[in-house]
Amino acid sequence: MPIALGTLTDLAALPFDEIIDVRSPAEFAEDHIPGAINLPVLSNEERAVVGTIYVQEDPFKARKVGAALVARNAARHLEETLADRPGGWRPLVYCWRGGQRSGSFAALLQNIGWRADTVQGGYKTFRRLVVSMLHDQPLPFRPILIDGGTGTAKTRLLHHIAASGGQVIDLEAMAEHRGSLFGLLGGAQPAQKTFESRIAMALTALDPARPVFVEAESSKIGGLLIPPSLWKAMLGAEYYEVQAPLAARAAHLIEAYPDIADDPDRLAATLGKLARYHGHAKVEEWLGLAEARNGMALASDLIATHYDGAYKRIRGDADPREVLYLPDLSEGTLAALGQRLARNV
Repeated sequence: MPIALGTLTDLAALPFDEIIDVRSPAEFAEDHIPGAINLPVLSNEERAVVGTIYVQEDPFKARKVGAALVARNAARHLEETLADRPGGWRPLVYCWRGGQRSGSFAALLQNIGWRADTVQGGYKTFRRLVVSMLHDQPLPFRPILIDGGTGTAKTRLLHHIAASGGQVIDLEAMAEHRGSLFGLLGGAQPAQKTFESRIAMALTALDPARPVFVEAESSKIGGLLIPPSLWKAMLGAEYYEVQAPLAARAAHLIEAYPDIADDPDRLAATLGKLARYHGHAKVEEWLGLAEARNGMALASDLIATHYDGAYKRIRGDADPREVLYLPDLSEGTLAALGQRLARNV
């Protein structure tokens, strides 16, 4: 019998060993329940073919063609990905609306002897719950922001807060972007829906009675928008401002952005985007420092000339809960601060 979900907490509490998304790879890539694996019963091309037959020829023929394709793909998944699953394994299966694709695959798994179930309403139910949490309702969480200029190791501090027992949401990790012009991690960011699903499930695992530490961001991280309920909570949140010596910040940037330093073409293209703000002469100066492999000078000047000025414009006149002056950005210093923040909120 399909599992009815009333909240995302219901999903997190379900006693299943694995969540299986049987939608096509393209559907899965746009968004899926975090942690789910993709075992498509129809490929992107097969789904398009079946849909075309359904609309242009005959629904009955489409179901026959689709059933044959589902059977072949399901057999491959049983022989490959699921070959080592034990007899007591319990999977939760879903598709777009909780209909034919997930029902067919779950029935096959049940016939084998596994205790498989499906999600009532499929992915659409999950997405509706995410939208309700992050778009329609105020969040029942009290965020505390970790703010500070570029290079003040805010993300590393978040990790130390988490290691000391504090509740943390790492938005930049979820967005796969470090929140700056040089910030892209890997080849591309996830889809907006995927970003929101990651946030929603992470929040679901937290205790609303305790504060949640979040790095201060603008409304966008790279190309992704912070969803409105979370953004509204962040706008009204208290914040700590981290400050550190320029040399320590520059050294941190060099350590945190090795992919930029190792890709001269990407570095040059990114620096070129700053000409509109600082002029071509300044960009040529930065390019010269990059070519000379003088990373400390380049990072220091970028902080002083570009990032600190932008930070002041964004932050405005809001006062921090506390200014945290750090003598350095060593792991020991950040760990001690993280422990203090986690235990004194």
